This record gives sequence, structure tokens and C-alpha cells, in this order.
Amino acid sequence: MTTESLTEQNKKTVLAFYKEAHFDGDVDGAIARYVGDTYIQHTAAAEDGVEGLRAFINGFLTAFPNAKGDIRHVLADGDLVAVHAYWTGLVSENGDVGIDMFRVKNGKLVEHWDVFAPVPATSKNGNTVY
Repeated sequence: MTTESLTEQNKKTVLAFYKEAHFDGDVDGAIARYVGDTYIQHTAAAEDGVEGLRAFINGFLTAFPNAKGDIRHVLADGDLVAVHAYWTGLVSENGDVGIDMFRVKNGKLVEHWDVFAPVPATSKNGNTVY
């Protein structure tokens, strides 16, 4: 019998939250299932706390009703999990790429950082940014 590592459990928790809240639009359900009572936010456009998270994601879904995300990579190191995603329907004509990083404590998301950038039209190296 194999036991799933805590790191793998944290990855599953973050992926479930990300997909349910962002892709399926079940913000309230995802928050209830996967977010801790205390939530520290490092995104400058969002307020701290669970209600700040709820308002931010609902605002995102309202502002970008045609947004489609595709998770390209998931990296985890203990309690930190990063999601690297390619998005269309946001700001850039060629799509946008984002990295969301979460800290997980006792199976719940408790802290978040992110960076987003437009996908450039050309690349000197011929590689994508996602």
C-alpha cells in the first residue's frame, strides 16, 4: 500500500480549487472546500482574507466572461504549489501567461502570490512562454 505524499495532496488541493473556482465558476463552493479561515493575499489588486479572494475571483470572472485557461505545469515543494497557465480571453491578443503560487496548510489554501504577462507576438528563441 502506498501513501500519497503531503506534497502530492497539496498539488491536488490547489488544482481542484483552481479548476473549480476559475474554470467552472464555482467560487463559493471552491472557497468553502479548499480555502482556510485565514487567507493572506499578495496580489496587489485583491484584499486580504477570504472575502477579498471571493471578490477578486468573482470580479475576474465578470470582467473576462470569455476567459479560458489551460494549466501547462504544476510544481510543488512541500507546502508551496505553483500553477503555470496559459489564458485566452483576457488582455493580450496572443493570450496571457500566469503563475499562481499558493501556500497550503492543513489541506487548505492560506496564502497566494501571482504574476501575469502577455504572450508576445514573436520570440527570438522560437519557444513559447508557456
